[in-house]
Amino acid sequence: MEAKGIAETQKAVEDFDPVKKPIKRNKYAFACAILASMTSILLGYDVGVMSGAVIYIKRDLKISDVQIEILMGIINLYSLVGSCLAGRTSDWLGRRYTIVLAGAIFFTGALLMGFSPNYPFLMFSRFVAGIGIGYALMIAPVYAAEVAPASSRGFLTSFPEVFINGGILLGYISNYAFSKLPLHLGWRLMLGIGSIPSVILAVGVLAMPESPRWLIIRGRIADARNVLNRTSDSPEEAQLRLAEIKAAAGIPESCDDDVVHVTKKSDGGGVWKELFLYPTPAVRHILIAALGIHFFQQASGIDAVVLYGPTIFQKAGIDSDTEKLLATVAVGFTKTVFILVATFLLDRGITIGGAFFLFAALATIGWIFFYTMLPETQGKTLEEMEGSFGHFWAKSKHNDSDQIQLAN
Repeated sequence: MEAKGIAETQKAVEDFDPVKKPIKRNKYAFACAILASMTSILLGYDVGVMSGAVIYIKRDLKISDVQIEILMGIINLYSLVGSCLAGRTSDWLGRRYTIVLAGAIFFTGALLMGFSPNYPFLMFSRFVAGIGIGYALMIAPVYAAEVAPASSRGFLTSFPEVFINGGILLGYISNYAFSKLPLHLGWRLMLGIGSIPSVILAVGVLAMPESPRWLIIRGRIADARNVLNRTSDSPEEAQLRLAEIKAAAGIPESCDDDVVHVTKKSDGGGVWKELFLYPTPAVRHILIAALGIHFFQQASGIDAVVLYGPTIFQKAGIDSDTEKLLATVAVGFTKTVFILVATFLLDRGITIGGAFFLFAALATIGWIFFYTMLPETQGKTLEEMEGSFGHFWAKSKHNDSDQIQLAN
């Protein structure tokens, strides 16, 4: 009797233990997110390789500093066009084939850059490559988020940033590897060889399944169920995710047909009005948070130090092209390993010290913005996340209510 009482007491104590999370991450979802996120290498490679290639482009094509600045900075504008097109394209073709399309467009742009005879042609080539980059940047995180289980979404959706930094490092290495070639050939190989990873990535993506969210939007319930079973941490989670996505698509939960006709189409119509003209409090909060993340990321100065690495080292007294490129490789390696925010001298209109104080101030403002505007989304499905937005200090309020509920 005494032993039985002790066992019951231990069982009662264990009932209060928190629910244990899965020890092992879902390997299939992990592999899918890896493959999709690797398309971000395209942006990283382009940014990294241009920082060194412009040294030789300027000498070979006899162009001015202003033309160099336009050539390097314009990629952000070009990629914006691709990003705007990617959403509608992915709804039409699917997430997977949109990633393949991004690789094909960048492949074309990289080849054109490698064969550029003059500055105007090089600018056009940059436009083509930029469209591909925009597609890749837009769709890779979307696919990773839609495939990942709630317990691993934050981890899996961080891969694009990791691969961007990996691509930057590869670009720096390419600069150094081809720097000894003749002037007219070296920079063209630096840019043109970027077409190789785009082909490899496009082929690899074909091994991935389609996003379950897109499959359900197209009425392919059986295919979506199969993908969810393979990318969820448990059969129960797969059923929950399926039910939530079906509800969002306007499909009754009781419908178990393999293929159904979906009346609620997601064609993007009215999305701009919903975002900017008549947003709900939750949508407005999400929009501000998303814009703020990207603004403060760029305002911290990170793109500037990546794009003008060799120039910075030249101003520091390193005159040899080889030594400048080696120093840039070291920067890229450090950035890839730690993925830290770096800064550099942007303007002479505040001094070197002043530039760093400016970036530090912007980073501080960014910290305040992130703390107040970004609620915690860990462990929540995409459908549950909207409820976390729409009011400030959401994290604190939710935590307080959870504690009160637990106490009761």
